[in-house]
Amino acid sequence: MEYFYWLFPVSGVKTYLFLPPLVAFVVSFFTSMGGVSGAFLLLPFQVSFLNFTSPSVSATNFVYNIVAIPSGVYRYLKEGRMAWPLTWVVIAGTLPGVFIGYYLRVLYLPDPKAFKFFVGTVLLYLGLRLLYEMTSRSQKEKNELKALENKFNQRAKELMGNRAGRTASGLPVEAVVKTVHFSLSRVEYEFWGERFSFGTPAMFFLACVVGVIGGTYGIGGGAIIAPFCVAVFHLPVYTVAGAALLGTFLTSIAGVFFYSVIPVKAGMATSPDWLLGFLFGVGGFFGMYLGARAQKFVPQKFIKLMLGLIITFLALNYITQYFI
Repeated sequence: MEYFYWLFPVSGVKTYLFLPPLVAFVVSFFTSMGGVSGAFLLLPFQVSFLNFTSPSVSATNFVYNIVAIPSGVYRYLKEGRMAWPLTWVVIAGTLPGVFIGYYLRVLYLPDPKAFKFFVGTVLLYLGLRLLYEMTSRSQKEKNELKALENKFNQRAKELMGNRAGRTASGLPVEAVVKTVHFSLSRVEYEFWGERFSFGTPAMFFLACVVGVIGGTYGIGGGAIIAPFCVAVFHLPVYTVAGAALLGTFLTSIAGVFFYSVIPVKAGMATSPDWLLGFLFGVGGFFGMYLGARAQKFVPQKFIKLMLGLIITFLALNYITQYFI
């Protein structure tokens, strides 16, 4: 076994080569079934178990996103479910946010104790949001989305019976996101015969805030921005998921660039550990795929309750250690 024990020179981490992909596989397998990215849990694993606490850990987490996400982006592009106006606004907002987040991480949160407190606050939000989804109020909102989903499915069956209503890829014309209006003030698009819209400045501001959080933490922000798009802007999750995923992918590339080539403090390690990030990404790639396949066999309430409790416990642990 000692042949598989490896020293990662950039991060200084000493561990078995198979451990990072194995952990990423298990984490992403379960989190993907709950509709949550696994990147936000991999960072605490690196900080607490691998003792990887320098700013490089945020950049390494971005590498995980870059390796794990492309398959999902390809699926949404192929199915024509990429809401491009939403995607461009999200990217335009998150990119400067990631840049600001990089400086916050390096200048104000280089201390592991302070960074753990920040990580704890982000995890607390994610954990409480998962637990909130178990409440009756959340179930009411989900029932409204379920009614819309049933309407989409019924319409799909009708259109799939008509070959004239199919595109070259074999999908109904209505199943492809169609831009109706795109301006600096408002965006409107059509999907499955329904029209959806949102204010461009409001979405840009949300994306910028999420970018700051994601750039500091080391996640693209998809796990944060997607629920807001659904709950606040009332956009269908079918069109939000692709935009959030592509936005996370591109902002992760930008994050790696910022951490790799922009010097802030002399002698401070900020560049990612490419090998470690790649190993996490490989495990996440397969974990997300199999998790999505197994989703229909596992009760969603159980998965979200389990994740919510674990994440909230971890968050409170990180927050309380700051005051001890």
